[in-house]
Amino acid sequence: MDAAHIRNFSIIAHIDHGKTTLSDRLLHRTGTIATRDMEAQLLDSMDLERERGITIKAHPVTMLYKARNGETYELNLIDTPGHVDFTYEVSRSLSACEGALLIVDAAQGVEAQTVANVHLAMKQNLLIIPVINKIDLPHADIPLAKQQLEEILAIPAELAILASAKEGIGIEEILEAIVERVPPPKPTLLRADATAGQAGQGGLQALAFDSYFHTYKGVVTHVRVFNGELRAGMNIKLLHSGKNYEVKEVGSFNPKPYARARLEVGETGYMTANIKTAAEVKMGDTITDARNPSGILPGFKEVHPMVFSGIYPINTADYEHLKVAMGKLQLNDSAFAYQAETSVALGFGFRCGFLGLLHMEIVQERLRREYNMDIIATYPSVVYRVTLTDGTVKEVDNPAFLPDVTYIERIEEPMVRAFIICPNEYIGDMMALVSEKRGTLDHTETLDSKRVMLHNLVPLCEILIDFHDRIKSITRGYGSMDYEHADYQESEMVKLDILVNNEPMDAFSCIVHRSKAEGRGRALAEKLKEVIPRQQYQVKIQAAIGGKIVASESVSAFRKDVTAKCYGGDVSRKRKLLEKQKEGKKRMKSIGNVNIPQEAFIEVLKT
Repeated sequence: MDAAHIRNFSIIAHIDHGKTTLSDRLLHRTGTIATRDMEAQLLDSMDLERERGITIKAHPVTMLYKARNGETYELNLIDTPGHVDFTYEVSRSLSACEGALLIVDAAQGVEAQTVANVHLAMKQNLLIIPVINKIDLPHADIPLAKQQLEEILAIPAELAILASAKEGIGIEEILEAIVERVPPPKPTLLRADATAGQAGQGGLQALAFDSYFHTYKGVVTHVRVFNGELRAGMNIKLLHSGKNYEVKEVGSFNPKPYARARLEVGETGYMTANIKTAAEVKMGDTITDARNPSGILPGFKEVHPMVFSGIYPINTADYEHLKVAMGKLQLNDSAFAYQAETSVALGFGFRCGFLGLLHMEIVQERLRREYNMDIIATYPSVVYRVTLTDGTVKEVDNPAFLPDVTYIERIEEPMVRAFIICPNEYIGDMMALVSEKRGTLDHTETLDSKRVMLHNLVPLCEILIDFHDRIKSITRGYGSMDYEHADYQESEMVKLDILVNNEPMDAFSCIVHRSKAEGRGRALAEKLKEVIPRQQYQVKIQAAIGGKIVASESVSAFRKDVTAKCYGGDVSRKRKLLEKQKEGKKRMKSIGNVNIPQEAFIEVLKT
């Protein structure tokens, strides 16, 4: 296929606005999938994706479409995730395209992630085709959706295509718009590079935008060719890792992979090259000819985990199985990072890094389902930047590694810019929620007569657990949120320790803001009081910041009635027996250990 007949495009939208349903319709209309093979959410291959109705991985597919002008075009589609945790996945996919279909739900209008994804697409200079989807719904408000397109996104409403992916309305118009409006790929002139000079022009230059692991072929890398051609037998070089490989196979997806002789300028597909681990192919890396290397394509950035949590097997004998399962999972998810760690309470396990809370939930769910692992996760934490008194800066993601308070000059916590879209009547409640989470309202922006957008600066650790759920419940489901990472900000963070019988329990330690430490300590102490079994002596549960106790509870002792055998007589006999019992309990307390059962840890960590 010559470059003039190739169109590379992506589908972007807020979560649950109908991206995957539309991609199913396009596959069916272009004849890529036969009617008998059609099924809902065809590109979502994971059970989890189908159940939750969300896209987790970007899926490329190549379609051939005969347009009204009689010409046949090759359409390369990349279906992208909509959730905020997978923004980097979206930005990588967009860098492999020239155009984007922007889907807006006719019933819900423009949402927070719609705005964020449009900005991403505009940054990449993509041509945007707006599609107003779900027009068949009884409560669809098409004039409002058009007005929001113009006022919020500055996209002319007359460009919008009205469609219903479910009913198959407007599919033909969308395909024609892709052919007419999306520009064909052009070979990019390579930047002058220190190694290649000007000589690299015309050589191979391809972008690796995704990968997955295949048992027999090794790592299968999704590529978009910008210059030259990619074919089997070539020697290639990955510029960021600096490693050389021989290409074994190239091909495209329809939507299952099929081998081809070569991938030419503007085409999207895959390649295999005996790459053993996904870590060797950095996402966004540039693939070039090993003999005639060319310049680096823009858009590469290392993806860093933002949320950390410990994952431990409930049965310690499963540690090796968990290690193997995590290794396999990392092959298909390059953003997931882990390293071994031990805990006095929970035994051997792993410290894992995730892009966000949904990513963490998905990984844990996949470990439970795909690998049948019984696991427990500790309280999620973020990376704090600690400046010591000697001037050195240390990054801490685990409370156990926080230096002694006497050596700390200041602690900085990561902040996020949170964009919340909500109906006008809930502004007060939203502002109260943001201030409760130690956030500050930067400014508000009126979107239309019914909705407003709040720009806030909030600490990342505060939005980890229930922030999104609270927004949904306060606004009765009409609120939506998107966030992007801002810089670090100095904050009064302290380490909260939980002591049981004066012994610190490392599994319950956490880094919290001083203003919230007492409340959190009290909640943990009360929960532990419920789950720690009673002993022969009183058990003290305390929450402490350094040497200061901020909350305390106690589990009362079993008490044997030693005075039962005294029937009358002098009171001093009873007192003597009680004093003897008291001495015994005191001695028992000084030498006794409180064994907290595994179930108690699991109960507390669930809260």
